[in-house]
Amino acid sequence: MSHPLNPITDYFLELDALKLVNRRSYITGGERVENSAEHSWHLAMACWSISRSLKLNLSEEKLLKLALVHDLGEIDAGDTFLYSSNRDSAHTAERKCVKRLNHHEGNGIAELTELWEEQETGDSLEAKLLKAVDRLLPFLLNINNEGRTWRELGVKCSQVVKAHAFIKNDFPELHLWMHSKIQMAVNAGWLVDE
Repeated sequence: MSHPLNPITDYFLELDALKLVNRRSYITGGERVENSAEHSWHLAMACWSISRSLKLNLSEEKLLKLALVHDLGEIDAGDTFLYSSNRDSAHTAERKCVKRLNHHEGNGIAELTELWEEQETGDSLEAKLLKAVDRLLPFLLNINNEGRTWRELGVKCSQVVKAHAFIKNDFPELHLWMHSKIQMAVNAGWLVDE
């Protein structure tokens, strides 16, 4: 016999699949890489904290919602490494997944697709902060793990500089801190300075 909660709990299991999507960054003090669900939680907490630390005038509710939905498309598409050459095609597969989740019978979040699109293409302060912190966290894990992912995958200094350049316009203090860490990573041999 069907129960009214079945579609909702089925939807929760669909979302649970984000835990199966492995990323490339190693967790702090660990020998394994983080998964996208862990990253989404970390991103939400980091965005919330940094928005208050920087005293930004934004909607915390919107910011947290954007952080929670930002990687949902990876359930079907998988994670695309920041320094990969096929990043553009990944967005199409992610968008298709989010639309599928949005139409799921158990989804109670009417604005799911709208929120995902905002974090993907929006230019609100919330979306800008999310994008900056989304780059900061794997960067921080690399610094904490002596550039392990960078070293294993042969990431070059120029790739890191280019991937984080956009942060300078909106969050110059964050960009300056990251730039100093990039120089430290080059000096330590974690990043190749070609």
